Amino acid sequence: MLRYLAQEQEADDEMTEDDSDDYKRICCDCVKEAYLAREIGRDGQPGECSYCNQALACIPVEKLADHIETAFADHYVRTSNQPDSWQERALADPESTYEWEREGQPVLEAIQEAASIPGEAATDVLEILDNRHGDFEAAAIGEETEFSSDTYYEEKGASAQGWHNEWHSFEQSLKTDARFFSRSAAELLGRVFGLIDSLKTTKPRHHLVVDAGPGRTISQLFRARVFQSDERLEEALCRPDLHLGSPPARLASAGRMNARGISVFYGATNAGVALAEVRPPVGSKVVVAKFSIIRPLRLLDLTALDDVQDGGSIFDTTLKGRLERVAFLRTLGERMTRPVMPDDEAFDYLATQAIADFLATENEPRLDGIIFGSVQAKAGRNVALFHKGARVEQMPFPDGTEITAHTGYDTDDGWDIDYGVWEEVPKPNAPAPP
Repeated sequence: MLRYLAQEQEADDEMTEDDSDDYKRICCDCVKEAYLAREIGRDGQPGECSYCNQALACIPVEKLADHIETAFADHYVRTSNQPDSWQERALADPESTYEWEREGQPVLEAIQEAASIPGEAATDVLEILDNRHGDFEAAAIGEETEFSSDTYYEEKGASAQGWHNEWHSFEQSLKTDARFFSRSAAELLGRVFGLIDSLKTTKPRHHLVVDAGPGRTISQLFRARVFQSDERLEEALCRPDLHLGSPPARLASAGRMNARGISVFYGATNAGVALAEVRPPVGSKVVVAKFSIIRPLRLLDLTALDDVQDGGSIFDTTLKGRLERVAFLRTLGERMTRPVMPDDEAFDYLATQAIADFLATENEPRLDGIIFGSVQAKAGRNVALFHKGARVEQMPFPDGTEITAHTGYDTDDGWDIDYGVWEEVPKPNAPAPP
């Protein structure tokens, strides 16, 4: 009799232990959140689920609580259980009909929806998390703690503050420390721009990396140059390939996307933008030339960064970092193209010059240029082609060709403006007699 009672008591102890939260298990089938279900299916151990009684891959509910706790720390915030000052004033106004409601959703609902688990499992998880974060003294004075049963939570947006701090340090280091070589700068730019062509935007046809060249939407670019004298103007009309294309390296002055001595082609997607960008003085003359792109190019479209997006499961621990990167990228286009005063160009262009060099030589994918919005004109965009994509093919002419240009002619009524180019090609040599 004594032996029998002892065995019965031992069996009762085992049953109690298995039914406790510490020993409850949940299977991959009871978790409907796809990423988390795959994790359980991969890492779980065969066993009987405490919620559906199926024999499947399971993990302890305690481990499920770990996943949920991490996800909530990264992507949720506990809302205030008190109205703010503005809301208090509205509540105190006898003529106001405002009624305060706490933002977010009850914590139990938030847990159940986030992991897509049965209500019973959500209750068990909440009990575990409440025990972890509960504070006896706080409860005694009525203060709320994380995962108290009466808390409310809502999803929070990604913060790019860490990226902004790093970027500020990057800009300052170029100005004051390592201007021409910086491992930390290269590491940061690699994290910002690496595999950027794999990111999507909220607009399906607005791609971050655009293919340009023959047969593409961007197959030609326009470039303008201001002239103060007719002599220089006529030279450009005769040979636009030499005088309107990107300058040779020895003559290349520093610009937003290039250091002095590095040739970059600055153009626009239409003639109006090219004309507006040179901001010609009153009375000056401007020549606008159209250049055809003769080989495939890959361009980073800064105007698409406003719409960049990334996504995935909140239970993927890499999501938080990816969302923070995206939040930073959405501000980067404006940061790179903000107006700079002439006196500040030498220093303020250092960051964008370093970016252009990195994208052209070190980044994966390698890029041939950047598309960015025009400050001077709303319709159309600017394009900067890095040095490898900036070369202009010289126009072919037969030997002995003479090219002249004129800007007008005298008449009885005065000077009549009339632009023209005359190309005189020598006759081909007659074939030798047989």
